[in-house]
Amino acid sequence: MATIKPFSCVRPKAETASRVAALPYDVYNRKEAKEEVMREPLSFLKIDRPETAFDDSVDMYAPEVYEKARELLQKDIQDGVYERDEEAVYYIYELVMDGRSQTGLVACASIEDYENQVIKKHENTREDKEVDRITHVDTCGAQTGPIFLAYRSEQVINDIVERVKKESPLYDFTAVDGITHRVFRVGRADDVEAIRKAFSQIDRIYIADGHHRAASAVKVGIKRRNANPAHTGAEEYNFFLSVLFPHDQLMIMDYNRTVKDLNGLTAEEFLNRVQENFDVQKSDVPVRPASKGQMGMYMEKQWYSLTAKNKLFEGKDAVGKLDVSILQEYLLAPVLGIGDPRTDSRIDFIGGIRGLSELEKRADEDMKVSFSMYPTSIIELFDVADQNLLMPPKSTWFEPKLRSGLFIHEIG
Repeated sequence: MATIKPFSCVRPKAETASRVAALPYDVYNRKEAKEEVMREPLSFLKIDRPETAFDDSVDMYAPEVYEKARELLQKDIQDGVYERDEEAVYYIYELVMDGRSQTGLVACASIEDYENQVIKKHENTREDKEVDRITHVDTCGAQTGPIFLAYRSEQVINDIVERVKKESPLYDFTAVDGITHRVFRVGRADDVEAIRKAFSQIDRIYIADGHHRAASAVKVGIKRRNANPAHTGAEEYNFFLSVLFPHDQLMIMDYNRTVKDLNGLTAEEFLNRVQENFDVQKSDVPVRPASKGQMGMYMEKQWYSLTAKNKLFEGKDAVGKLDVSILQEYLLAPVLGIGDPRTDSRIDFIGGIRGLSELEKRADEDMKVSFSMYPTSIIELFDVADQNLLMPPKSTWFEPKLRSGLFIHEIG
């Protein structure tokens, strides 16, 4: 059963929260990160990406770069940009995008639950991507980017969240990208205990987004556990910063594909091959798939609607039934020759937030054919994780992104 505990949070003061809150560190390249920190000097990105304080000639993974992150964090705390809540509580984090709200609970999840697979994964992680965050967390002595977790909706928790949301928020601001962020404090002892107890009855929590951040936090905790002869299990390094959302609050966006060429086929030959496994219809308008098994395809200024034939789904496990798997197995691999989409330079992936026009643009300019996908559902994600399987690459795109810097969990 899940251990989801309250914590003493380091967080920005109300007057600085909107300036501190930053998109995740990995959505920027080095140049973009430096430009953002120059635009907003209080942005938490300067701590998440401390190489922005150095000339580009400095290795962004050098020890002094991580030490700069620790130095900047401690300086901002001392300067009063942040404050520390001494009492261990939960927080509520609401994000609103395009009029749609999703609300999660900010808390600390257990490393032991991660190890025992109470917290379920659906992606593999790469060690090279982990090392950076391991060093960052270990040097700063703090977790600064929350892990995006999901769970099957629980009414007891929902009721408390809705009641607390009627109180005055700690923060209420709209960021430059139009996303509104509201944060509330769950301070009543009976509410804290009720939430803790409710999660203790939940046997499965799912990583929706942030697999590398989760793996890194866990490895730092294990390192500190092994180095502490007086280890009890109650130390803060045994837990990692998370925002937990009920499944019915979440929307996964489409994650689309575009391919550089037709693998030596003419357009006519290509369409004939596609029709072996898909029903193909021309469309006068861009195709945004309306249901599972439907895909859009854009090539040579023409949109097509593709519908996967029923036989393609027969006898498949949770991964095999995903639309991204059907496209890969029956079109990208056999027709276009994309054997491994993780390494093949002929394929690129476009998050649904970019819109269908981006698929047209790429196919008209530097690629040849684009595919619009029906979004993977949160229940499909749960099914994959429950069967201890792994999603294909680029299967899910979550929006809006959780901001870093609003919640900091010190691990000592």
